[in-house]
Amino acid sequence: MTLYSAAITLILVMDPLGNVPLFLTVLNHVDPKKRQRIILRETFIAFLILIFFLFCGRFILNGMNISEPALQIAGGIILFLISIRMIFPEPNDESKNKQLGDPLIVPLAVPLIAGPSTMTMVMLLASQTPTQMSRWLAALTIAWLVTAVILVFADYLRKLLGDRGLTAIERLMGMILTTMAVQMFLSGLEQFLHLQ
Repeated sequence: MTLYSAAITLILVMDPLGNVPLFLTVLNHVDPKKRQRIILRETFIAFLILIFFLFCGRFILNGMNISEPALQIAGGIILFLISIRMIFPEPNDESKNKQLGDPLIVPLAVPLIAGPSTMTMVMLLASQTPTQMSRWLAALTIAWLVTAVILVFADYLRKLLGDRGLTAIERLMGMILTTMAVQMFLSGLEQFLHLQ
């Protein structure tokens, strides 16, 4: 996987456009100036968590005796489920997203940005080609920067694109992610069955 394809995959998995309405709902009671500081803090925490999984995830997997094909197949299934939810979203229960006070780590950093699918993806990159860690770190940094910028400007994006525009873009991203998930699943299955 190239730097470009890894960065695009991570951006799709992080789903910043899909997270815009969720972030705005959770931070609805927060002053708009303070909202941006909270978003920056939460995206940075998510970035640190993902860096940890990028560099330490493969050791965790080795300790649990999880093979690379198993991780690839599981990653493909998780990405497929995420992409299906992006294409066919469930109606959101906004009352579940409302909180008192400022959110810390949950639910913004984890699981909205650094969710199971993103953690799986960075571990998969690291386990497939551990010699290219600088490339994967660069891809993660690019994906994080794109996500952070989109979420910081969430208010403006909602005004510019509207809820329908954001939904349309998210569904298009879901379609792209579906094909990537199927390819990941097939690659893992091919490795498992030794059909290379």
